[in-house]
Amino acid sequence: MMSVRSKIILAIEQVAREYERTLVPLSDDLALLDSGLDSLSLAVLVARLEDELMVDPFSASEGVDFPVTLGDFLTLYEDAVKSAPANPRQRIL
Repeated sequence: MMSVRSKIILAIEQVAREYERTLVPLSDDLALLDSGLDSLSLAVLVARLEDELMVDPFSASEGVDFPVTLGDFLTLYEDAVKSAPANPRQRIL
């Protein structure tokens, strides 16, 4: 089974290819705005991750600040997946 981190990295790479964005080498301390993704591709990435991971950490009731680094972004999603209730679609399958 692929980790949340791996799924996010693959999604970033896929969005970059589709939107013809050139990524710099990805690392946890890389500023998201310096990654090579623009605001449109970041928005597409967030929408895809919501579909893929079935979480939206940005709609949390306690108001989430937009992550500054790739590491912050990854941690935000990893934490959201860990704290999400069990996926009802998985129980059906």
